[in-house]
Amino acid sequence: MTKRTSAKHKLDRRMGENIWGRPNSPVNKRSYGPGQHGQRRKGKVSDFGLQLRAKQKLKGYYGDVTEKQFKRTYQEASRMRGDTGQNLIGLLERRLDMVVYRAKFVPTIFAARQLVSHGHVRVNGVKCNIASRRVDVGDVISLGPKAKEMALVIEAQSLPERDIPDYVVPDGNDKVTFTRVPKLDEVPYPVTMEPNLVVEFYSR
Repeated sequence: MTKRTSAKHKLDRRMGENIWGRPNSPVNKRSYGPGQHGQRRKGKVSDFGLQLRAKQKLKGYYGDVTEKQFKRTYQEASRMRGDTGQNLIGLLERRLDMVVYRAKFVPTIFAARQLVSHGHVRVNGVKCNIASRRVDVGDVISLGPKAKEMALVIEAQSLPERDIPDYVVPDGNDKVTFTRVPKLDEVPYPVTMEPNLVVEFYSR
């Protein structure tokens, strides 16, 4: 399970953006920050502040993964050939819980992590309960027999607010194939993500 330290809606309020594009986000009603001073005029944010915010937003979007895990992913991305920011997004999109979320098996990334950790997800027919497992191109991700009848799963598949991206190809309602590692502009983020600022943050 995730070590999320605050409610996901608090993250929306703190960032001032509807990070997951959910219709019940409080940002849809109150675009200012939380607390009694939330509506005060904001001062100019430093370069470090912008980089930190970009890191917190990206880390939060992927289920608020721990700092240790996120930094390890960045370090792996920096060792790969090519653009580090693009590599980072590719590695994050290959997480099993994220593929489950992209497949619309569940309504939120947090529900995806729970579904995986409870053993309801199969990778190439084999049960896997490790949410951070890296999915390879060509892997088939499917739901276990109990998950197919869960109200949460049935509801998620009818949600109108997001579509299944091109790199996750569905086969019926309970199976998808991860066909390729996406680039930044192919990932359906509801808000603007800036992995280049995350790279600058860790490169200081």
